[in-house]
Amino acid sequence: MYHDTLVKLRTGLEISQFGLGTATFGGLYTSMTDEDAISTVETALHLGITYIDTAPHYGKGSGERRLAKALSNKNNFHLSTKIGRLLIPAVDILDFEFADSDTSVVRQLDYSASGVERSINESLERLEMDHVDIVYIHDPENLSYIDQCIEEAYPALEKMRNEGLIKAIGVGMNESAISTRFVNETDIDMVLIAGRYTLLDQSAAEDLLPAALKRGVDIIAAGVLNSGILANPVVGATFDYAPASPQMLAKALKIKDIVDSYGISLTSAALQFPLRHPSVKGVLVGCRSSQEVIDNTAAFDTLIPEHVWRDLADSYLES
Repeated sequence: MYHDTLVKLRTGLEISQFGLGTATFGGLYTSMTDEDAISTVETALHLGITYIDTAPHYGKGSGERRLAKALSNKNNFHLSTKIGRLLIPAVDILDFEFADSDTSVVRQLDYSASGVERSINESLERLEMDHVDIVYIHDPENLSYIDQCIEEAYPALEKMRNEGLIKAIGVGMNESAISTRFVNETDIDMVLIAGRYTLLDQSAAEDLLPAALKRGVDIIAAGVLNSGILANPVVGATFDYAPASPQMLAKALKIKDIVDSYGISLTSAALQFPLRHPSVKGVLVGCRSSQEVIDNTAAFDTLIPEHVWRDLADSYLES
């Protein structure tokens, strides 16, 4: 397993197993500079990373604009963005999640067919591109929007796929049950599942992954560090964007003790684990600097013997 290994998706696209997530480009939790964004992308491309993901949600468009600067005059990459949030003009709207957000717009949920078309066109304008390869339906967790996504957003994207305007359709979210519904009720190509197939939370193995395997849908695993606890499991660490419970912290520390005993970093195990399931084709990792790309790809490439995975599996069954 190496970060630059190419895998062929059901659509024929070939992407690197390690993908670059760019929520950080919108200033997720901490601000970053244009220069850091550019160097992050340049390092990723130099290391053979060919899959990059973005979304209008990231910094309310600022993430896509930064990515445009970073990808200017670059090639040999495949890009995904998302639909579901239109950016509507507003006045001095602060964003406490993304430090570098555009304060002149506000997010508006819209999964209508016209909203899909508008969102993609506006993303292409921000990205300064004439196409993207993959479009995900983003975070349709609200029950009132799920039917609309299946009945309006998906058919609009399917039409674009049939016309060759996009290569693949997916859904991107952190709810495995709802993702499974998309797998079973539509002909989506991919699911970007965040946080539900990790060393700490393997709930997607109960519903989403078997359904995807049966239907030939490709899975991209994101949030594999569970928002931080698998990077540094200490008191105060976060799990799913909130302080981890004592039980979850104890579980993370137990996993860390196992990998530490073999001289393997917890990050290496967390990054590699999802690819052990045959439906998972890639892992998406957010990076905010060139050094983070270097460090994360090195962790991803670290050889982990099979007996370590067996010990981790036994630990999960016991917990």
